[in-house]
Amino acid sequence: MIRRARPFGFLARSAALIAALSVVAPQQTPAQTAKPLNQSATSNRAATLLADSILLTASDQLIAQGSVEIYHNGTRVTAQSIIYDDAQDKITLKGPIAIREPGQIGDVLLADQAEMNRDLTNGILLGARAVMARELQLSAARIERRDGGRITEFSGVIASSCTICATGESPLWEIRAGKITHDAQAQQLLFENAQFRALGVPLLWAPKMRLPDPTVTRMSGLLAPTLRSTSNLGAGIKLPYFLTLGPSADLLITPYVSTEQTGTLNLRYRRAFNSGDLEIAGAFSRDNIREGDDRGYLFADGTFDLPRDFTLDFDLRLVSDDAYLDNYGISSEDRLWSGVTLERVKPDQLVWLRAGNTHSLREDESNSTQPALAASAEWVQVYRPQTVGGELVLDWESYALRRPSTATTDGSDADDIPDGRDLISAAMTATWSRNWSLGSGVLARTTGQLTSDITDVYQDPAYPDQILRAQPQIAAEIRWPWMKTTGQAAQVIEPIAQVIWSPKYLEQVPGVRSQLVEFDEGNLFALSHYPSSDRRERGLRANLGVSWTRHDASGWSLGTTVGKIIREDDLNLFEPGTGLDGKRSDWLWSTNLRLQNGLTLSNRTLFDDAFSISREELFLHHSTNRYSMSIGYVWLDSNDAELRPYDASEITLGGSYDWNNGWSGSFGSRYDFTAERMADAAIGVSYQNECVTVDVSLSRSFTSSSSVSPDTDLGVSLQLAGFGGSSGSAARKVCTQ
Repeated sequence: MIRRARPFGFLARSAALIAALSVVAPQQTPAQTAKPLNQSATSNRAATLLADSILLTASDQLIAQGSVEIYHNGTRVTAQSIIYDDAQDKITLKGPIAIREPGQIGDVLLADQAEMNRDLTNGILLGARAVMARELQLSAARIERRDGGRITEFSGVIASSCTICATGESPLWEIRAGKITHDAQAQQLLFENAQFRALGVPLLWAPKMRLPDPTVTRMSGLLAPTLRSTSNLGAGIKLPYFLTLGPSADLLITPYVSTEQTGTLNLRYRRAFNSGDLEIAGAFSRDNIREGDDRGYLFADGTFDLPRDFTLDFDLRLVSDDAYLDNYGISSEDRLWSGVTLERVKPDQLVWLRAGNTHSLREDESNSTQPALAASAEWVQVYRPQTVGGELVLDWESYALRRPSTATTDGSDADDIPDGRDLISAAMTATWSRNWSLGSGVLARTTGQLTSDITDVYQDPAYPDQILRAQPQIAAEIRWPWMKTTGQAAQVIEPIAQVIWSPKYLEQVPGVRSQLVEFDEGNLFALSHYPSSDRRERGLRANLGVSWTRHDASGWSLGTTVGKIIREDDLNLFEPGTGLDGKRSDWLWSTNLRLQNGLTLSNRTLFDDAFSISREELFLHHSTNRYSMSIGYVWLDSNDAELRPYDASEITLGGSYDWNNGWSGSFGSRYDFTAERMADAAIGVSYQNECVTVDVSLSRSFTSSSSVSPDTDLGVSLQLAGFGGSSGSAARKVCTQ
């Protein structure tokens, strides 16, 4: 709207009174009161006033009418008209009125009429509505602001973060209260005589209720409850309470009660330090699953930075019985490790030490015969000698294992290991390697390695008490990459051949660290295909392979690798089912595909010359902005060394979908073809709009043993937006006429 021009003399007189309309009162005399809380030195600036017409009366009243706007210190006020009375030091505003506080999440006050002081922080608004942090709406018959705007009191109020339409339709949820007091400094809302309604239906009443305002990111108070129903525990509810313990620590207290006479108290303590962080979680339970028994668990995790670039990690895992973690859905771990780890990683150095205890929850494992106490250390140093060139790597490692049992024979378990066997071992490995360029793009690499170790074996008559070993190895590798580049794609074909020699004979030690062997494209050209130095490959052998990669200009890529290992003699180094046994290993074929639309596929297959598959791993994943999908399939041949007497075959499915209207869903399942049954399945549905988030999950575990039975778990959680920094989604209700 065009502002009308006014005579210069009138504007000069008006400007004098407008200048008086500043947020800070004139210089105070000793008899006057102190400044309001929100006043500061930066507030001694006059306000800017815009209006269609301005009138200065003889009684020193300033009357502004027509699209009135006031700007001061970032606050913007709009009204239909205002009257400033200099004698009474007050401003009367007539609506519609809007007061917008500064900042990205500044509050907004709307009213029909108002009477306020000159700095617009104290006053009374009638027929008012407030919007806090663009989330929580409060409609009140009367709003009173005092203490420099710190306290805002709403009378006859309705609070909700849902979109409220003019049609009078009830919002999804609302809280009606006789009075709500907002303390901006404490960031709290105090409800008095509060009634919670859903779709207009009263559900709960409370004489007083204190909640955080939308600007809070961390404050003590109740969190959203969770409803949970399981086959073993029945229907129950979790009521978490969050307690702040200063700026860097907090405690979460969660009582859990259910219909099956189950009572649980969950605790979680977290603290952040300048050099690290600590988290402790635990629970105490009494239930009818194990009547009369005290059940519970205690987990602790910490990470700390130490001087000289060292990092210290520690883990603690304690549980009352084998089934507790599964019964209460706490963790799927079936081997609990507790201990400390100290490490330092530099570009040319690794220092790593670990010591701890392992407790097994598996039904077929006895903790008296498993390596409960273990300690290991490793130091790796890289040198680059100028005289001979190349790279020299020195690797020193040691480890110790102790079992609680003292038996020198094997019991009824399936591991063929004396139940009380303990050992201590130390090894030193020196590896020198150098790369060569032979011309025409041919690349070569020569490697020499010497490993020596000493192992003390206790309570195992199959081995000497002490074993000393040394093994030299030499290797030569040649690769010839071919590259072709066009405007459409870049392709690389690279054949690789590696020949390795080491003595055929090497005295054996208990291979406790090399029981699980993998054969893939990552270790095809390794000097040894065992994961640790307690077992090593021997004899003359050749690692052969070829890889092909294509990067297309349209954005997709495809890579594949085919390889095989050929040995001079079969030294019975690997078990059947690993793909590495015999004079000729299985063929390794791996493929990786990535499309520009987000689809990725990876496949790894091991098969012999007769195309009999010993291992198959397939993973497919596709994701967009709206959905994601994954499929995984695994086939493993039986392997007694890995305690797998039968073939294993299973498929996993998972995915999620977002309907873009607040609804989303997810699912996951795993089917065991060997057992011919589902292993587990889960489905989840979530709804989120501007004022509420609802999550519903349903899962079923089909696993059964002497300590664990199949269980169905149903969970429901609800969170209201607008309190404590919680916010809704972009899916908002649309009002229609």
